[in-house]
Amino acid sequence: MQSSDIKVQLIEESKISQVDFNNLPFGSVFSDHMLECDFKDGEWKTPVIKPYSPITLDPSAKIFHYGQSIFEGMKAYKDAEGSTLLFRPLENCKRLNKSAERLVIPQIPEDIFMTGLKKLLEIDADWIPTNDGSSLYIRPFMFASGNGFHASPADAFKLIICTAPSGAYFAGKVKVLIEEKYARAANGGVGFAKAGGNYAAQFYPTQLAIEKGYNQVIWTDDNTHEYIEEAGAMNIFIRINDTLITSPTSDRILDGITRKSIIQIAKDSGVDVEVRKITVSEVIAAAQSGSLKEMFGAGTAAVISPIAGFGYQEKDYDLPELENPLALQLKKQITDIQTNKAEDPYGWRVKL
Repeated sequence: MQSSDIKVQLIEESKISQVDFNNLPFGSVFSDHMLECDFKDGEWKTPVIKPYSPITLDPSAKIFHYGQSIFEGMKAYKDAEGSTLLFRPLENCKRLNKSAERLVIPQIPEDIFMTGLKKLLEIDADWIPTNDGSSLYIRPFMFASGNGFHASPADAFKLIICTAPSGAYFAGKVKVLIEEKYARAANGGVGFAKAGGNYAAQFYPTQLAIEKGYNQVIWTDDNTHEYIEEAGAMNIFIRINDTLITSPTSDRILDGITRKSIIQIAKDSGVDVEVRKITVSEVIAAAQSGSLKEMFGAGTAAVISPIAGFGYQEKDYDLPELENPLALQLKKQITDIQTNKAEDPYGWRVKL
């Protein structure tokens, strides 16, 4: 597909003058345009870029009844020369299609996804913030638009890509609760996919943790609740002494793009990295002995979110405040690559 194939309907008057780019919340201010692409009659149609606006669906659209819905999270940046940059976008496309396969949604051709995304960013380039730490958050999502109350996969779907200029993401000192009852995902399920229902199911146990004074939940395995798996909606890393540990991906754990990037950069920086199962009891023992140095979540929105302490079985454990934590070193290395402030030896940065 060529960029010229995409139908474009430009907004009559931009909203950009109404936006305070020095005070941007995360994901709640939206750019002028969005991309929409329909799957009908067994094929993906030509995408349309049009003004950001509500969508109209029939009440019997299967998204409302059977939850065929997946999404991705990406960011666009501008460097000092004003060039637009993406970070490993093909990995997002591949993961979107992996999620699509699991939820019986037709996979989006890579050329439609990338050509449409680049065209959308070209049109809304002025919406990409230039303040340090800011970015244009990109939300591609696909859902069942086909109609019918019968419990079967839909025959029509939509891909929509929306963007939202967002400021620097600071979570502050995060306290988390290790979950002992509820599970985020199960073997054979859809935990590895970015399915909307995964996140809906997290809200209730997370709310219970918030009511106890915590910010988020550390998820454990569904069977024994003995193994650490994820931190909220992020992958989790645990540093014991000088070893950085993260759980292996599985049916239950998302194959995070930030996660993969951290593993690669840490290894190349000489950090001892172990991708293995880690038990709650091992983390507790390390906290008690003083060998637990850091815990942090990793994901697109925050890149890295340090954890200040955690609770387990009615007891709280504080992590040490380090002068130069590994989490912040890794975050700087990744964000410097993303924003063209450092060399990119991996070919992850894509310049539009």
